[in-house]
Amino acid sequence: MSGARVLRVDRPSRGGQVQARVRQGVNRVRASGVAILQAGVAAGLSFAIAHYGLGHQYPFFAPISSFIALGFSQIRQLRRVAELAIGVALGVALGDVLVHVIGSGWWQIALVLMIAVAIGRFVDRGGMLATQAGVQSIVVVGLPAAVASGGPLGRWTDALVGGTVAVAVAALTPGDPRRLPRRAARAALLELAATSRLLVTGLRRADADVCEDALVRGRSSQPAFDEWRDVALAARDMARVSPRWPRYRDELTALQGAAAQGDRALRNTRVIARRSAPLCTGHHDLEGIASVLAEVATATERLAEAFGAGTSLERPRSVLAELAGRMDPFRLAPGDWQVQSVVLLMRSLAVDLLEVAGADAAAARAPLPEI
Repeated sequence: MSGARVLRVDRPSRGGQVQARVRQGVNRVRASGVAILQAGVAAGLSFAIAHYGLGHQYPFFAPISSFIALGFSQIRQLRRVAELAIGVALGVALGDVLVHVIGSGWWQIALVLMIAVAIGRFVDRGGMLATQAGVQSIVVVGLPAAVASGGPLGRWTDALVGGTVAVAVAALTPGDPRRLPRRAARAALLELAATSRLLVTGLRRADADVCEDALVRGRSSQPAFDEWRDVALAARDMARVSPRWPRYRDELTALQGAAAQGDRALRNTRVIARRSAPLCTGHHDLEGIASVLAEVATATERLAEAFGAGTSLERPRSVLAELAGRMDPFRLAPGDWQVQSVVLLMRSLAVDLLEVAGADAAAARAPLPEI
């Protein structure tokens, strides 16, 4: 068909993907900056204590144990840090003892691994302790004895120093468990708003390529919502087992629920972008849905800022409810069933965002016009 335009449904926009990955990577580094700094300081302090305090010449198990236990996670559960520290110390101790009794070799590694994992499973039902015990026992048995210092249990005492420092850092620097979920919510919702704005541009220009770029951006935004969900879950679990933060549990539970609804909103936005691209190649009036979607993007930005600041969601919720009340497919696209189908998708998006803003399912659907 000469002269016919070929619609690129899944045209990859490498520039947009790279920009999204760079932006999200920078956000991850910023969010983890304090945790990385703490892990570095703890590793250095562990080495110094074992080297200068205990007189061990090569106490590399001290910083290893410290970093494994702390990691660079934004949310640190004291129980998890302690489990990892115990697992590392257990594996190193077992390896240290047995390597001096049975030596080092392939069958010694196999035997020590099985014993370490079995003891780890006996001590704790979680998998992290047993895994670290097994890994560290392999490392100890596999390393030459020449690198050991501090006597038969020198490497175990190094691991004990590192684990102790890690637990102390985790216990003394707990922070506010709401801070990181709030920040993750803000970043994810701003990604959603940016995707919506790009789609608005495509609709107003009747440019299918820009709509496809919005679809690509929506796909690239998925990691931000995954991080919001993971951080909110970890923070809620930490507050649930910690006696220090009982007053935060309700908000953290709400943040976790909002993350799930936000993920649905992102998926609906991608569907809207996918369905909008073909409309740009025909003779359709797209200004009505573009205008409403632009206001939805603005409301999403306000919602993001409210989450980030920890303030009331009442104002963005009321704005979203007003916008939902205007999503009548027969008024926004009279006589055009193809555009009306996109309005129906926008109604689902409005419901999802209202639930993100704290409305229950019935209240989120109430403002929608009957059709």
